[in-house]
Amino acid sequence: MLIPVILSGGAGTRLWPVSREGHPKPFMKLADGESLLHKTYLRAAGVAAGGEIITVTNRDYFFMSKDVFEEAKLDHAGVFLLEPEARNTAPAVALAALYVAEKYGRDALMLVLAADHLIQNPGAFAGTVKEAITLAKQDRLVTFGIVPTAPETGFGYIECGEAVGTGKRVTRFVEKPSREKASEYLAAGNFLWNSGMFCFKAGAILDELVRHAPDVHMAAAACWSAAGQGKATTGSMLEIPAAAFAEVPSISIDYAVMERSDRVAVVPGDFGWSDIGSWHAISQLAAPDENNNRCVGEVLFEDCKNNFVQSEDRLVAALGIANLMVIDTPDALLIMSEDKAQDVKKIVARLKSTGHESYKLHRTVSRPWGTYTVIEVGPHFKIKRIVVKPDASLSLQMHHHRSEHWIVVSGMAKVVNGEREIFVGTNESTYIPAGHVHRVENPGVLELVMIEVQSGEYLGEDDIVRFEDRYGRV
Repeated sequence: MLIPVILSGGAGTRLWPVSREGHPKPFMKLADGESLLHKTYLRAAGVAAGGEIITVTNRDYFFMSKDVFEEAKLDHAGVFLLEPEARNTAPAVALAALYVAEKYGRDALMLVLAADHLIQNPGAFAGTVKEAITLAKQDRLVTFGIVPTAPETGFGYIECGEAVGTGKRVTRFVEKPSREKASEYLAAGNFLWNSGMFCFKAGAILDELVRHAPDVHMAAAACWSAAGQGKATTGSMLEIPAAAFAEVPSISIDYAVMERSDRVAVVPGDFGWSDIGSWHAISQLAAPDENNNRCVGEVLFEDCKNNFVQSEDRLVAALGIANLMVIDTPDALLIMSEDKAQDVKKIVARLKSTGHESYKLHRTVSRPWGTYTVIEVGPHFKIKRIVVKPDASLSLQMHHHRSEHWIVVSGMAKVVNGEREIFVGTNESTYIPAGHVHRVENPGVLELVMIEVQSGEYLGEDDIVRFEDRYGRV
């Protein structure tokens, strides 16, 4: 039995302004309309017949992840282990292994995948997975190495030793090297890029955690035990208790086990892998024109060369520029020299240090019940477009500092407004004074679209008191 485990987290700061803390890299949609997480689910389903696919992610990303899983329409059950905070990959792998060992036995195989990688040849990937399975059945900890095509300094490397069945013994792991060292590794011919994907028995990785990182194993086991009371009632998701999880050391599975164990083998792969770690990587997915300009969206180039432009929803015209990358979103525009693609995280750090909202949120924000889009903000007012999914509901809530006026654009709204419960149809409206308990629900089978006009002295998203919520946010 092969159980895919998807590790989904990280802010993806080098891909700002599309990837943000509240809507990170795994949820980025590529030019074909599919997100990286969507593609990962399809890839996992392609190598595992039926059964479960486990996603280990942050509690804040559960509903977005669940929506993506359902959009993929897989013949698999989705199980979500929800972390209260980021603690690196070793705790995530340990918790998933404890889950798999308890439910399927210690000999069940785990295929650990990152949610934000791109693989362009799934057939070749499936063949490499079969090779990894053969080694994993022999109690090997198997990692996937990528055949290098250039002296890349942005990846870690794996030095290969003698043959071990269908793979090779891992001699050592090497951190991201200098350009000179990367060129040496490429010339040597026995180095692979470290992809961060793994295959092993649940029992094998747990045994090696006990051997090489006992503090991680002990704390993860205590954490799993503390989560036990929720296992029978949570269905497709299990929340990891925050207090117990905070005691688990924050360390990567590479440092905790893979670099220390003598049971590690690597299978070389050549299946069009990319970690999509920068805008340069994104740009390479677009076809170049005769002047090596690439674009996503509606872009007009005139007297330009060696540029990449991505625009979400409006025409961008470029005139007489070279070697630039331009990323346009509704509320933020990034313009940079092509050779600065690795430094975007510096911009995000500055935004975060000043409390600028664009480091975290887009103008359109996903919620468990749908989305809201900020249309305009002014002195003492804010205008939003709210979309509520069929049979979804906002929480029963109240605001201290603002009143709201709701105008239904399409669909039917079931509204609690103070003591009244009313239905508001298309082209109708209702007014909610500050201090009134209220809720909107979509009782229909089509999306409910509303315009919300907020008025008040303070319009922050934290001015909300929840009394009831079907999504557990009270």
